[in-house]
Amino acid sequence: MSDSEPDRKRSGFKHRTPVDEARERLREATSQTVGSTELPLTQADGKFLAEPVTARRNVPHYRRAAMDGYAVRAADTFGASSRSPELLRTADRDADPAPGEAVRVHTGSEVPESCDAVVMIEDVDEVAGEIEVFDAVAESENVAPVGEDVEAGQALYEPGHRLRPSDLGLLKSLAVDEVAVYDEPTVGVIPTGEELVQHDPQPGEVIETNGLTVSRLVSRWSGRTEYRNVVTDDFESLRAAVQRDLTKDIVVTTGGSSVGERDLIPEVVDELGEVLVHGVGLKPGHPVALGVVEETPVLMLPGYPVACIVNAVQFLRPAMHWVRGTSPPAHPTRQARLDRKIASEPGTRTFARVRTGQEGEELVAEPTRAKGSGVLSSVALADGWVVVPEPREGIPEGETVAVQHWEWSP
Repeated sequence: MSDSEPDRKRSGFKHRTPVDEARERLREATSQTVGSTELPLTQADGKFLAEPVTARRNVPHYRRAAMDGYAVRAADTFGASSRSPELLRTADRDADPAPGEAVRVHTGSEVPESCDAVVMIEDVDEVAGEIEVFDAVAESENVAPVGEDVEAGQALYEPGHRLRPSDLGLLKSLAVDEVAVYDEPTVGVIPTGEELVQHDPQPGEVIETNGLTVSRLVSRWSGRTEYRNVVTDDFESLRAAVQRDLTKDIVVTTGGSSVGERDLIPEVVDELGEVLVHGVGLKPGHPVALGVVEETPVLMLPGYPVACIVNAVQFLRPAMHWVRGTSPPAHPTRQARLDRKIASEPGTRTFARVRTGQEGEELVAEPTRAKGSGVLSSVALADGWVVVPEPREGIPEGETVAVQHWEWSP
């Protein structure tokens, strides 16, 4: 146990580490522990690429017709109009047309080598053995060139890219059957607290929700979780629970991270390894602790549900990327007008939950609740949150804000 721990138990958090500094300390203590596997494309949706992908062929690999119609020499149609159509002979489909000839093609068909354009079917009249062209075409019109979609040698994806169905379709078009993807990080989730039960709470008891929420977030972020049974507020029991999950890439505890008499988990981690940070300048959720035991990151999340979620997003999500050796992407945001002021404490990064809605053509953000880190509905019924940076003392009504949709992103 560190020398400062007894003082903190008596006096609370006199110093709170800034969010960015806390995250950097955790990043520096987190090493890449996750390997990679070759997977067929059919199993790779949502996985993170472990190697760069470069196109090995052109797509398309031949000149193809972009419209149904007739492949022609563009020069043979110059001057064609509805009043003065050009007359062309039709050639067999397998033939390479001579000057003054056209050949029938369909969308996706190979365009004969001697042709450099396609006249759309609606711009011709078909007569036995001939066609009348009523609209001139330019060279390359309605013809997709070789490599129009993807060129051989083109860099497509970098390691860390999360594969989407559209990516899989593109890779399939390049004749890629398998890709190297990172294995899913393993995360042990340990809910703690003698007051926690799974159902039918008596007075003084609380239904356990944090472990369920965090374990599902791990799955959403492409990880594999071990959602453990509740561990009571007992030093030896907590110690054994942490040690049991040191085989995982990351260990997460929920509850017991503050400075009360029953908040033992930081002491446990400090005995087994090192507490890097205890108390962070964010709200809700400043009583978070971050540590490392036997090179395994241990994230000690607060017990209040909203505080637990905020800290999981701020620290667990990036840690799951760091053990892969990748960087977490930014959350998607939307701009909205704030319809009620948000209060915040200078020096603290505040995450204000908001619900969004349309007022005419304008998107409006309504704070769901200004305070209450234990009010789970303030997150569950929100669409995202507005991040108030440390230097600001709140955001006034009417200001345009960025609504961070943290549940939409990996």
